[in-house]
Order: sequence, then structure tokens, then C-alpha cells
Amino acid sequence: MNLEQKLEQDIKAALLDGNSFRLTTLRGLKSTLLNVKVAEGKRDSGLTDEEVIPVFAKQAKQRQESAEMYVQGGSQEKADAELAERVIIEEYLPKQLSEDEIASIVTEVITETGATEQRDMGKVIAGVRAKTAGSADGSIIARLTKEKLT
Repeated sequence: MNLEQKLEQDIKAALLDGNSFRLTTLRGLKSTLLNVKVAEGKRDSGLTDEEVIPVFAKQAKQRQESAEMYVQGGSQEKADAELAERVIIEEYLPKQLSEDEIASIVTEVITETGATEQRDMGKVIAGVRAKTAGSADGSIIARLTKEKLT
């Protein structure tokens, strides 16, 4: 079962359970996926899991950023709602790698590419992203790469 099918089943389950918060969050994800499918001309064929994961990761990141903004603005209740949505979205994402695991992959890619300077960062980051396939935070990858190339 792919992620789109799982999303559909979870929407039905949330509807039957009467869980309106979860239902609203899942419907929002479905809407986002539909927009992406239309934009890429894949409305009929659908998206692969490899195409869906970055969309969901972006949505989770947006929820995190919104929560941080709400906290700065003094609205903890709205921040908590955003974080609760993020938790629901992360159910569809692969398990995130720890910082140590990411660091070892960064080191491995630096060795493979022969990168030695800051200008090689893009090459290293692309290699790490290819190996982690959505299971590593891009900001952590960039920070660790910069540290190791300095």
C-alpha cells in the first residue's frame, strides 16, 4: 500500500471515529497532494512514495515553523495545534535519522566525492540527500557539511 492509499484509509478511519482534528489535517494533506499532482500533470496516474515524501516533509516543516512563530507571538494554543498537526503528518514520513547517523553519512559522502572546500558543499549535500531519501533534515545536513568542510 502506498502513502496515498494509506492517507485515504486514514481519512475514512478518522471520519468513522469522529476525530475532526485528525480528519481536517489529513484532508489538508490530501488537498496538498492533489495540487502537486495537478501541477505535475499526474492527476490520473498519481504520485510515487518518493514524490509524496518531500511534500509531506515540507508540510511538517511548515507546521514547525508556524508553531515557532505562534510561540513568539504569544499564542501557545495555536502553536500546540500546529505541533499536533505535525505529529500526524510525520506518521507518513520515514523515521528520521539521528544527528550522529547523518554525520557519518556526511563523512562518507565527503570521502566519496573528494570534497575539501566550502564550494563543494552542494555536491556533498546532494549526495547525502540521495542516500537519506527524506529521512534527514536538510538544515542538519547543511550544518554538518559546513562544519566538516571548514
